[in-house]
This record gives sequence, structure tokens and C-alpha cells, in this order.
Amino acid sequence: MHLPAIRGTIDRRLLLNYRVDADTLARLLPQPFCPQLVRGHAMAGICLIRLKHIRPACVPLPIGIASENAAHRFAVQWDDAQGHHTGVYIPRRDTDSRLNTLVGGRLFPGDHHHARFAVDERDRRYAVQYQSDDGSTHVEVDAEEADALPCDSIFGSVTQASKFFEAGELGYSATRISGRFHGLELQCDRWAVQPLHVRKVRSSYFEDTALFPTGSVHFDHALLMRGIEHEWRGRDPITCGDPPSAPPPASPTPPQSRSRLHAFIKPPCTPTPTPTRTPAPAS
Repeated sequence: MHLPAIRGTIDRRLLLNYRVDADTLARLLPQPFCPQLVRGHAMAGICLIRLKHIRPACVPLPIGIASENAAHRFAVQWDDAQGHHTGVYIPRRDTDSRLNTLVGGRLFPGDHHHARFAVDERDRRYAVQYQSDDGSTHVEVDAEEADALPCDSIFGSVTQASKFFEAGELGYSATRISGRFHGLELQCDRWAVQPLHVRKVRSSYFEDTALFPTGSVHFDHALLMRGIEHEWRGRDPITCGDPPSAPPPASPTPPQSRSRLHAFIKPPCTPTPTPTRTPAPAS
């Protein structure tokens, strides 16, 4: 898949970040990915992003499209013939754009599922929720701008968290073909984040105890980005052997309420801790 450089504006980006038991996440990741660790914990999250003026880089403004989008993602590392890499694995993408669902996985990396978004932003407060049309994925957050991370965050400062996520803008998305992942890199003209105080956060995926046993995942913090000019650049896909399917849950769960993110099981890998200084990771 050859993707020309795509340019646009990140009008608003919320990064909802979770810390996860490393062994739990290692079992969910497909080959060749392993968790990237921060102080012994794996990092996962949801990116809620509103894009504007999206267009081929060669096309000037004011032409371009806008959309609300969401990506579930995990901070990962992997090795190949070129060496060691860090970035994010994205098992699911959702969007309110019918165009994105049509071109996703064909002209644009990663399959996109259609969803309905409800957004209320005013007075430094951000309330975003969405429900996928297939009924499998629901996310809700209510947050307001803050001056610091929560005291129990795994990161010691906003600067530390910012560097970690800035370094992880190379992402690989699940596709309809098991073991094949489309690559996409986000290149921002500038990088600036602000912490958020989260009043409420809900996620059908991270609250699914069949995937994340009780106590294995905890919400850590949220970051905000606004008004960032950027480009998306396609990267060579990764192709691996098909990972086996996840085993069925211990107790039956109604299909409508089960998250359909790609929860593959692979042979156990040994997660390698990233330097505590602030490694790379999580789009």
C-alpha cells in the first residue's frame, strides 16, 4: 500500500492512558510485538482525535475533510532485520467518517469501523463519547484542563509522559488479514501536551474482564493536544505468521457487549523494560 503524505490539523486530541499488567498485555499482543514497560507496567490507551483539513500534502488549504476518530493502542517494541523498534500497536480504529471506513485498509492504513460520536467542549472541559455501529465498542470521558498529572500516575511529570508518547508516533494497525499490520507514522510540526483532570472515564474494552482480569488494568492519566499541524506518512507493512485465536471466555457473554478488538494469543515473550528516563511508545 503506497500512501502519499497526508497533511492536516489535529484540532483536538485526547490521549487516555492506562497502565496494564505486563504479562496480561503480552498474552493479548500478536507477533512480533511485546509490551514496552514503564516501571514494570505496560502502557495502553485510547486516542480520541478530531482531524481537520485532511488532504494530500501537495494540496493547499482550504481543501480538506474533517472527522472524529478513535484508536485503541498499546505501547510496544519489536525486532526485525533492521534492528530494535518501538511504537504502538493499534488493534482497532473507529471513525464518524463514512469515507474513512471505505478507504481504511485499502487506500489508508488500518481498517476503520463506523461509530457515532457525541462531543461537548466548552470552558476548558472536554466531554467525548462514542458507540460503534457494530455495538462492540463504547468509550466515554469527561475531563477538564489541569496543571499536573494525578499524584498516582506512573510518570513523575508531564514532561516525562510527553517525551514517552512523542517518541511513539510510529503505529501498526490490525487489518482483515491475520498477521499483517499496516504502518503509519505521525509527524507533528510541533509537540505540545497539557494534562487533564478526568472526572469520568469508561471503556468497554478495558473493562472487559475476559481480556483484563480484575486488577490488571488501571487508568493512569490523560493528555490534551490542540491545534497541531501534522503529516501522516505510510510505512512498510509488517507480515507475520497467523497468531492463533484467543480462547473463549470462561463464562458466556452476550455478543453485543463483547469487545471485538483483535485479542490474539501468542507464545509468551519476555517484555524488556524501557529506560526509566522515558522511552518510546503510544496514536
